[in-house]
Amino acid sequence: MKNYMYSTILTFILLLIWEIGARRINTSFILPAPTEIGMKLWELREELFLHHLPITFSVIAIGLAISLTLGILLSIGMSMSKTLEQTLYPLLITSQTIPIIALAPIFVLWFGYSIWSKIVVTIIITFFPITVSTFDGLRSTNRDLKELFQSMGASKRQLFFKLEVPSALPSFFSGLKVAVPMSVIGAAIGEWLGAQAGLGYFSRRMMTQFDGAGVFAPIVLLSLIGILLFIAVVLLEKYILNWRRI
Repeated sequence: MKNYMYSTILTFILLLIWEIGARRINTSFILPAPTEIGMKLWELREELFLHHLPITFSVIAIGLAISLTLGILLSIGMSMSKTLEQTLYPLLITSQTIPIIALAPIFVLWFGYSIWSKIVVTIIITFFPITVSTFDGLRSTNRDLKELFQSMGASKRQLFFKLEVPSALPSFFSGLKVAVPMSVIGAAIGEWLGAQAGLGYFSRRMMTQFDGAGVFAPIVLLSLIGILLFIAVVLLEKYILNWRRI
């Protein structure tokens, strides 16, 4: 509880410094005060919450769902096949060396301004931490326990579901906790560079109008989405991995 109290106090102090600094500079189109951002958020609540927020959340949800499916399947395949690991693992590493912001316009050319250009950006950003963390978790299964299971006549199916999967779950959730905030970033980048709706698109539109508070208002919502999704993953982890507290 004390840790949360200290974080709250620090956040309040930083916001207060921001408020005072923004008031002294007095150029809201460059640095709006937190109170101005809050008022703008309230002023635009219907447009942001009812129109742009659902679109951005759809991009995040679909992108994460596809990344989870592909990442888990690929990590399982690499853990079972050394050839597949040696073939695909270098490609996974290489995919993270390419600047996503440079690829996003290409995806817009391929998919147009549809939702799929943003989903592809989200998948590329979130796919790597999910795949690598799950693969490392499967590979780190205790060898002594594995030999014990085999000596007791466990089948490959039992070995996988009763030993390897539980061993990989902590690593999987670690990767998921990294991927969830990054999915918000991916959706925002995709919408910023090419979209007709969404929080990232709205922020870019406000920038062209030199509306500093309007630029920050959707960013606040994006941050809240990332925080809430992260909390949801933490709660799910505590529920599924409650055996670690025994």
